[in-house]
Amino acid sequence: MIGGHSTRFSRIVLLVALTILGALWFVYFDSFSLMKRRQWNQEFMELQEENERLRAEIAVLEARLEAPPTDEEIEKIAREQYGMRRKGETVYRVE
Repeated sequence: MIGGHSTRFSRIVLLVALTILGALWFVYFDSFSLMKRRQWNQEFMELQEENERLRAEIAVLEARLEAPPTDEEIEKIAREQYGMRRKGETVYRVE
């Protein structure tokens, strides 16, 4: 009877060990593990946020295309961003 008890105990230990190994495999090592799913979900959320930001930026740019810049705005951009000046004009840079 003691031999039968030992065999039963060994089977229980083996079953528990296999269950633990299976759970560890599922959580960490499987190609669709919980850790990878969590990482993919985080990346998905970041990409959704970036998409929303880009959609908002596109809406602003489309609105700017509908109302072209005035001559004064073009001159301001040319002066500030490209350092352009009118003929005969002296530009003094203050830093």
